[in-house]
Amino acid sequence: MPTIDPAAGRTARCLPLICRIRRAAVALALAAGAGAAIAATSDGELAEVVVTASFRPLPALATAGSVTVLDEQTLRDAGQQHLQDLLDLVPNLSWAGDTQRPRYFQLRGIGELEQYQGAPNPSVGFLIDDIDFSGLGSAATLFDIDRVEVLRGPQATRYGASALAGLIYVTSAAPADEFGGRIEAGAGDYNTRSIGAVVSGPLTALDSTLRLGAQRTTSDGYYHNVYLHRYDTNGLDELTLRGRWRYQPSEQLRFDLSALHVQLDDGYDAFAPDNSRITHSDQPSVDAQHSTGVSLRMRYTGLGDAALTGIATYAETRVKYGFDGDWGNPDFWSHCVADPGAVCVNNFSELQYRNRRTASAELRLGTEPERGFAWLLGAYAMQLSETLEDTSLGSSYDPINGPYAQDTVIASGFRARSYSLFAVLDGDLSERLRWSFGLRGERRTASYQDLTEDLIAGANASNDFRPADRLWGGHASLTLRVQPAGWLYLQLARSYKAGGFNLSQGLSAGETLFRPEADLNVEAGYKAELAARRLRVGVDVFAISRRDAQIKSSVQSDPNNPNLFVYYTGNAARAFHDGAEATLDWQASPRLALGGTLSLLHAQFRDFVRVGASGEQTVSRELPDSPHWQGSLYASWRDPRGAFARLDVTGRGGFYFDLPPNDTRSSAYGLLRGKLGWESGRWSAYLWGHNLLNKNYPVRGFYFGLEPPDYPNKLYLQLGEPRTVGANAAVRFGAAAAGH
Repeated sequence: MPTIDPAAGRTARCLPLICRIRRAAVALALAAGAGAAIAATSDGELAEVVVTASFRPLPALATAGSVTVLDEQTLRDAGQQHLQDLLDLVPNLSWAGDTQRPRYFQLRGIGELEQYQGAPNPSVGFLIDDIDFSGLGSAATLFDIDRVEVLRGPQATRYGASALAGLIYVTSAAPADEFGGRIEAGAGDYNTRSIGAVVSGPLTALDSTLRLGAQRTTSDGYYHNVYLHRYDTNGLDELTLRGRWRYQPSEQLRFDLSALHVQLDDGYDAFAPDNSRITHSDQPSVDAQHSTGVSLRMRYTGLGDAALTGIATYAETRVKYGFDGDWGNPDFWSHCVADPGAVCVNNFSELQYRNRRTASAELRLGTEPERGFAWLLGAYAMQLSETLEDTSLGSSYDPINGPYAQDTVIASGFRARSYSLFAVLDGDLSERLRWSFGLRGERRTASYQDLTEDLIAGANASNDFRPADRLWGGHASLTLRVQPAGWLYLQLARSYKAGGFNLSQGLSAGETLFRPEADLNVEAGYKAELAARRLRVGVDVFAISRRDAQIKSSVQSDPNNPNLFVYYTGNAARAFHDGAEATLDWQASPRLALGGTLSLLHAQFRDFVRVGASGEQTVSRELPDSPHWQGSLYASWRDPRGAFARLDVTGRGGFYFDLPPNDTRSSAYGLLRGKLGWESGRWSAYLWGHNLLNKNYPVRGFYFGLEPPDYPNKLYLQLGEPRTVGANAAVRFGAAAAGH
């Protein structure tokens, strides 16, 4: 791996106040050696954790499967601005760089790394207040979020084709019955600023409650563009607006209306030819995402033992994404790397406009007894439409290859409709043994058209695909209560993912389409609350077998053009994933909480026929973004008089950056994060620091030819966040100040 200069970039440049905050935060966090508590009751017991992402709210202990719930206190104590801050706390959850904020997630080694072209086909479901943002995870800002639930393993019964690997379910804070709210502000180095406000309370005239929140965060980012003499080409400008309205005309009927607008106007200038934080781009671009969504949830319990739930959602997202394809400028490339005496030209850029709309409706009817027989029936429909315009421009010249020019525009349109029926049955085999069985059938149809215009060659090409799939999945599980607060479980689950098509030129007719895939997951685990409910443990082991596993690969079809990759997806004969996940939370005393997570993973595909520069190859290898281990440790100390401290240590093993032909790997790394503060009913203030030891670590790696005239393949890295420190404070009023 290339050497990276830890001092490169702008780490020493800050305002005097921020420099003092930096020094104080680093010193205090390292000296404190402790961190923030998990939610606990007034007598020191751990608070009950409930999973709401399933069809019925269930205690996490009694849920068959591996689940992580990050509650409001954990989000506040360990998080900052975005879900990105907390991903290392979730076992076997990874994310791929190549964007400013995490947009694509992987669970247990399954998930996408990017979407450059074609139709969206996610493996990890991602919902915010029931609104589908699968493949659009950049919308996961944390302001006024109440909880994040991560369900690992196939979730076909719950969410169908978009949850082959699992489901991430985000819920915003609910309206309060009494008037109150808060105002908060923060500042940090790299010119980071944030301000936000929340107000909530009753609407007497409408016999309902309302909650509104708004926040804006800006930052210069962590890169210095020396060609443009700018520090903000990879900066952040993020606006979050949320609203929730709850209307309950009777004890039996309730409506919840949620709306959000997340506007990310972030820069994107994150790669340098020497893998430092000093960039040379003359055309730094953007990674902007504007997402607007609304959902309406209705619940009616006036049907005897049964309850009727209806959910309707609508969302629109506009993505503008681009990058400087050569990562340089005319002066930087004017002399050939291998022959400084020769003249070279290397100038490429890429810009995409992606617009997506989704609409969904779900209706389910079922009983919800804690014991005995229970049933649930439901129907679901969704329509997704997306347009994409992708412009690739560039030119190059070197003494070996001569001149080259590119001016290509791809315009495409995609629409998919999904219709599902599902059923879940639960019952008791004995006083301690309970079973569950679920089944989902889905019909998915799609249509896709595109037009590729080569404006230099004067040639056009088009595609027209109309695939249709019938898919099914489900689960069967047993849960055994082995002590008053302890459960063993065994689960078998099947999930699925729709097929699709490749758009890259030069593929054979048999490689144009790829088949649907299915996975079969077997897992067993143990969950318990011990030591008078002050210790919570969970252990899960799993094995996944994927049939016709969809594997994405690429080849740089023209060595003179760093933009021109052939991206395509094919079906490997099999893929196998196995591993284990463990969590521990211990309320060691009323003031001190300790805990951590550990996950192990081995993920490998077999017999994938890859189209390479020299023809077809059959490849078997580990999957990318699948570290053999991930772990986290936290310590939290909270004094009833107001003092607070939290320390987090997270780490992960090495992993492949991408699929073949990229066989490069990251090294293992660990990160240290801390937070100190003082809390009272009416106000709170904190010092925080991320990556306190200023480790250089990669979040994405590419292996390709960039440097003329011979364009040797090299590893290029996108680096994670360096050491950042800051402070934030909040003032509460009304019922929020009283702790209601």
